[in-house]
Amino acid sequence: MQAEWVKGLQTSALAFDITQFFPSITHEMFMAVLCKQGFSPILVDFFASYLIGRSIVYCWNTFQSDLCSADVGVGQGSALSPVISGLFIAPVMKLFYIKAVQLNTMLLSFVDDGTILAQSKQLDDNNVGLRKAYKIIYLLFVAFTLVLEHNKTELFHFSHRHDAYNPLLDLGYAPHTSAMPLKPKTYWRYLGFYFDCRLTFHEHVRYYATKAFTTVQAMRMLGNSTRGLSPKQRHLLYRSCVVPIATYSYRLWYFNGACNKGAMNQLKWMQRKAALWITGAFRTSPTGGLEALAGLIPVHLMLKKLVTCAVYWVATLSDTHPLCSMMGEEVFTLPHVSL
Repeated sequence: MQAEWVKGLQTSALAFDITQFFPSITHEMFMAVLCKQGFSPILVDFFASYLIGRSIVYCWNTFQSDLCSADVGVGQGSALSPVISGLFIAPVMKLFYIKAVQLNTMLLSFVDDGTILAQSKQLDDNNVGLRKAYKIIYLLFVAFTLVLEHNKTELFHFSHRHDAYNPLLDLGYAPHTSAMPLKPKTYWRYLGFYFDCRLTFHEHVRYYATKAFTTVQAMRMLGNSTRGLSPKQRHLLYRSCVVPIATYSYRLWYFNGACNKGAMNQLKWMQRKAALWITGAFRTSPTGGLEALAGLIPVHLMLKKLVTCAVYWVATLSDTHPLCSMMGEEVFTLPHVSL
């Protein structure tokens, strides 16, 4: 997106959700998709036998219903469910690009969450493209016996401009029609990431730093300087339960050249509170000494360590791993921007 900003283009995103995706997959439609895509008859027969003969029982307290046939849907907790969802969605995405070839839009999908991206010089032009693209994807999902939840659709505009222009979108489907158009989000939450219009990720850091801090505050009931958990156990609890929250998707904002001083200060403040709880020291104790006594490395060194380990892990992936094809060959020859 930042590369497109240099070209003077603005990006808009329209996120949609599929209603009851896994329970709504029709077995006959899925078999037709597999045959149309040219899969081996052995694989088609496997999925055909895998999906038939299913039944379900509903239980509520002491009540238990009779055995009912479940001739639609796939088990959401099954190991094959992600594979089935990908195979089922693939033709929808292909047909979308055929029908929306003139709209200059992009379709992204993660299981039952989809996103349509539009880029142009004006946000109003993006809205026009998003409305047309949404109609296409809606009709395609209806043809595949799936339904979109219009009330869960979200609009977000990415822009580095200083003006506050944030146009609404008439989606064409209730409840977001001309009478009550879809209002863009101030911050967009997608797959646990909090996006702001300028991609600074300040809100993302604030949210997870606050969540980590409240977790530390809640842990205070587990022990203090006189009773409860020992300092060693508190240290282990902080490293296991709080650090993963505070550093979730840190690669979005922690890289070479990023302006992350404010983010670092929030994490330092959170870790200081944790060090006070671990050691039971006075509130006026210096941060450096607290971290040393608690066995915690400074935040900036902890993040650098995580980045370095992540780069090394990428280098151990096999050549056929999907991440390698996404990142390209240069990732193994050029130094990482985080180092």
